[in-house]
Amino acid sequence: MRLIPRPQKRLLTRMFFTSLAIITLVGFGLAWLITLLHAQNRYNQTTSALIAQLPIIAAEFRENNLIPITQAREGDDVDTQYIMATCNSAYHTLWRSDFAISLKLNNICEKYLQIKDDLPPFYLNFDTQQSYFAYLLSIDVEEQMYHLLILKDATALKTELKQFNRLTYFRLAIVMAIALLLLVSAAYWGMRPLTQLKQELLQLQQGHKKSLSQDYPVELQGITMALNQLMDQTDQRQTRYQNAMNDLAHSLKTRLAASIAIIDDDSLDRQQQQQKILEQINDMDHLVQYQLKRAMLGQQGLRQQQTKVAPIAQQVAQMLDKIYRDKHVIFTLQVSASLHLPLSKGDVMELLGNLMENAFRLCSNKVQVTAQHLDGNMIQLSVEDDGPGVDDAIKQKIIQRGMRADTQSSGQGIGLAVCHEIVSSYGGTMTITTSELGGAAFVLQLSATT
Repeated sequence: MRLIPRPQKRLLTRMFFTSLAIITLVGFGLAWLITLLHAQNRYNQTTSALIAQLPIIAAEFRENNLIPITQAREGDDVDTQYIMATCNSAYHTLWRSDFAISLKLNNICEKYLQIKDDLPPFYLNFDTQQSYFAYLLSIDVEEQMYHLLILKDATALKTELKQFNRLTYFRLAIVMAIALLLLVSAAYWGMRPLTQLKQELLQLQQGHKKSLSQDYPVELQGITMALNQLMDQTDQRQTRYQNAMNDLAHSLKTRLAASIAIIDDDSLDRQQQQQKILEQINDMDHLVQYQLKRAMLGQQGLRQQQTKVAPIAQQVAQMLDKIYRDKHVIFTLQVSASLHLPLSKGDVMELLGNLMENAFRLCSNKVQVTAQHLDGNMIQLSVEDDGPGVDDAIKQKIIQRGMRADTQSSGQGIGLAVCHEIVSSYGGTMTITTSELGGAAFVLQLSATT
């Protein structure tokens, strides 16, 4: 059995038909009210004209000695040019004018009784298919109510009212057509920002744009700003995760190289090798935990810790000495045993690991690490070597991810960028100068109470 697809729900269609229904209802209501008011106005005008003629009618009855009009009965010859009839209180016809008799208008009062409770104007229809406008004048004579009905040919009045009604509804049709055109225009103009939003979201999905435009109407700016903030947060989180994984790989590379060097070191017995490899594994486990936490919380979440510099510097130097044992590096550590950096242990390991690894790799045979307190509650940490140094033209470039000063050796250009990010996140500075040893000096300055 073939299923018939359900029509899609469209907000524009709902708004369009709802607005059109409201406009149609209001339009036809106004047209009906206008035609009704016009008909009542013409009734009032015709009634006023008949009332103005009442003195003439009264004079005609006076001439025939039929004052009051209750004296008129069928057969009385009243000389009048009007279509008239008299009725008793129960609306039974007492007398008809000769004009009414000649037109064969029978049961005038009885017919009026059937419509007297309707809204004006009052029309009487007879067997001749002719319609007459009726005006009633009631007279109380000796506590007895009598009625005088004056009729007037309603052909011209009805024709006028029909023409007015046709003109009114024709004008309504024009207004409705214009309203429909305006509705379509308003729908297109009003939905245009949503169409633009849809297109920009598709471009974002395809990678052609990175954020939504800022030129949306006020009603949509809250949504677009929230979406832009969400995308910025997502991009930052993704970048943080990617950087953390790259940093982790970069950090583990040095530890793995140290582990291989320990295994190849014939001067160590098996127990010593196992102990040192276990130390490297512990360091790797700590780095993994640190990078995962950094990826989840960001660098701002790893503050408010104090870490001794000397033990980590000695540990890193021993590890690098195994890796670069062929260079016979002379390592000098000028750090007080009690000096602390206001960083987490993982941060200190990252800083010293990256800076000292670069120094060991690029030096001739000397590396020096110095840390001291400065005036103004500042701590300065320097890592120096006697290698070729860093050219002034690339000092600012090598702290960017993927940029390397030494393109001849292996590396991804991550280490110095990681150091710069860590120091900057703590409000510190990292400068690259020339060392007294002849090579590069990487100088870090941090507040002791960061």
